[in-house]
Amino acid sequence: MSALGRVVRSGVGRRRVQTLVIGLATLMAVTASVLAGSLLVASSGPFDDAFARQRGAHLNAQLDAGKATVAQVSASGETAGVSAASGPFGTVSVAPRHGAMPLPPLTVVGRDTLEGPVDELTLTTGSWAERPGEIVLSAGDGGGQAPLGTRLDFPELPGAPSLEVVGTARSAGRTADAWVAPSQIASLTPSGTVGAYQMLYRFDAAATAADVRKGRAALTASVPAGAVTGAQSWLTVREVAARDTALFVPFLVAFGVLGLVMSVLVVGNVVAGSVGTGLRRIGILKAVGCTPSQVVRAYMAQALVPAAAGAGLGLVAGNLLAVPLLSETADAYGTSGLSVAPWIDVVVTAGALGVVTVTAWVSAWRAGRLRTVDALAVGRVPAAGRGRWAARRAAGLPLPRAVGLGLARPFARPARAAAMVAAVLFGAMTVTFAVGLSSSLNEVLSARNHDVADVTVGVSGQRQGPPGGAPGAGPDGGRPPAPDPAAVAAAIEALPGTEKYYGSATAEATVAGANGSTRITAFSGDASWGGYRMVSGRWFDAAAEAVVPTQFLAATGTAVGDEVTLHVRGSAVTVRVVGEVLDPRLDGMLMYTDAATLKRAVPDLPATGHHIAVSSGTDVGEYVKALDKGLKPLGITAQGREAADGGEVILVLDALTAILTLMLVAVAGLGVLGGVVLDTVERVRDLGVYKALGMTPRQIVAMVLTSVALPGLAGGALGVPAGVALHAMVMPAMGHSAGLRLPDSVIAVHGTPELLALGLGGVLIAVLGALPPAGWAARTRTVTALRTE
Repeated sequence: MSALGRVVRSGVGRRRVQTLVIGLATLMAVTASVLAGSLLVASSGPFDDAFARQRGAHLNAQLDAGKATVAQVSASGETAGVSAASGPFGTVSVAPRHGAMPLPPLTVVGRDTLEGPVDELTLTTGSWAERPGEIVLSAGDGGGQAPLGTRLDFPELPGAPSLEVVGTARSAGRTADAWVAPSQIASLTPSGTVGAYQMLYRFDAAATAADVRKGRAALTASVPAGAVTGAQSWLTVREVAARDTALFVPFLVAFGVLGLVMSVLVVGNVVAGSVGTGLRRIGILKAVGCTPSQVVRAYMAQALVPAAAGAGLGLVAGNLLAVPLLSETADAYGTSGLSVAPWIDVVVTAGALGVVTVTAWVSAWRAGRLRTVDALAVGRVPAAGRGRWAARRAAGLPLPRAVGLGLARPFARPARAAAMVAAVLFGAMTVTFAVGLSSSLNEVLSARNHDVADVTVGVSGQRQGPPGGAPGAGPDGGRPPAPDPAAVAAAIEALPGTEKYYGSATAEATVAGANGSTRITAFSGDASWGGYRMVSGRWFDAAAEAVVPTQFLAATGTAVGDEVTLHVRGSAVTVRVVGEVLDPRLDGMLMYTDAATLKRAVPDLPATGHHIAVSSGTDVGEYVKALDKGLKPLGITAQGREAADGGEVILVLDALTAILTLMLVAVAGLGVLGGVVLDTVERVRDLGVYKALGMTPRQIVAMVLTSVALPGLAGGALGVPAGVALHAMVMPAMGHSAGLRLPDSVIAVHGTPELLALGLGGVLIAVLGALPPAGWAARTRTVTALRTE
């Protein structure tokens, strides 16, 4: 063992470059695997994990303070079947303002602490509201995006209170939009109204809707009649969270599998190559009496020493990088507390060291079986004749000799070149997939915002308004007085530079066979150019025709070509669905039709928004100023196209895509680096001969870099189609998970010039990976290279 120990220590210390490469390869592989494994685990039931960890409420009940006392509400927590309860908390629904801008209504709850037997909150930013004048918003909701320090005003309430946003927190069961100190609730309650209490319950059994209904019935019976004014089941919240989570699963699985496969590939290739370069030394060991078994153990140990060090550093790096990545994922999932599971660290470490062990054992075992004379004779020299035909062909090309030698080199070591091709292939596939994913998400974003108008009038905030409201609608859903649509249209038509425009109005309706309400958008004029992406069918071109999103068809059990009956303000309206449009808002319960369709049911429905396309060459800023002058007497203003609302989920997906792509490209580059380092070490005497014959350092660099050009080109040529195919498989799966059918315009986003550039990106990955060893080869002294065995 002492002799083998000396062999191992000598090999690790003497072959510093190979040792470093094995350590780096293992480090990157473990880092990528920890990230990939963590994301895959995070995508498996994040809501359920967070809900159990934070002891989420199975039922969030609101009770009328005028019909039940605090004691009666509190006593309901002792009802049979209730395992835990929190409350009562004072609660109120209020509509804040930020300066002159109205904000969506908030359900505010008075709590004095984050902790509790039910619904333990997680503080995500800032601090908790411990005194009057402070408010904590729910993270991830619309109001939760307000920066710390923002003041929310309530001018309609007695005393016109103003609260400062001091933090954001997350509730696994999404039990409130905001929290304040309990003493603050009184000042937020409108005068002349009776307050309300919130009670949060956990049941012994709550796995099904029937269990929750049974628990609610028991609670309702335990308090005075009519005291329970509303309640929300955790299953409803879970369903919404599952729909959001499902969007991420195909995406994370794709990146996770890519990371794991690339990690195994790189580590296996580097270790196998490192052992392969030691054939001559294996022959020497056998010549001095080492048995094949001892040779195998010695070379396995030489690979495991740097691999163990790299695995340890990779675990640290993987866990550190996972913190912000899992934080982004938690924000997207609407959960908190995502972290790297300890078993992932154990499995990844064991897997990485297992790959090193198996690869080193196979390579060393094959070398150990060689006869001593064969191992000494082979040494670092490729098989006789291998690659000579390529060298002769390259020599005949009108290229510099250094470039020709580099182009021929992959054919001398085809297995190593194939490993480089595979590493570049996965890297190019990852980049192609990432570019396509980003482009597709931008297409989805454009379809969601669906307004390509250069100028809009009276539609500010429309996308964020409550379902029944209009811009500026108050808490009761009422509309402010609308200007005369004919006067607005006249002002638009009279202005030079107007190319085309259409008006829009909204109304709420119920649809036979579907629960809840549907928002109807009625257009006056041709809105087909307004940015609506058709999935199937066509845009409507007459009254009584409509287009709807995919989710609407699923909820109503209809298809393109069917008729549906709307109930609008007590009147029945029959429309034929002629097209399916991409629109993920409001769970797809939307319908777009001509204004004439609703004329009989809502004869007084005015156009509240106008969308204008200006003529080519028209200055939009000057057009808006001129239009404002004509609209000023009507009390409204025009505005140019706003920056698209990115949406939290899409922003998080973009961030995750960028981080994971950089990681996997780095792994691909490391695979090339490992192969080039092994090749350079193997050819160090040849490099010495080339230098002795007059080859300059610049020519050495050119030779090494061109040796990876063909593998890089081949990897790019194979990886780009693979990335396109992966994108074509993952994007529809992501859409299906979210209940959407995606049109071809969202999936087929790769253009020919872009694909050619991505293919050449394979060469770039290969060259970047080869730069460090090329520099080392150029700096190596001639005498040192010639003396190297």
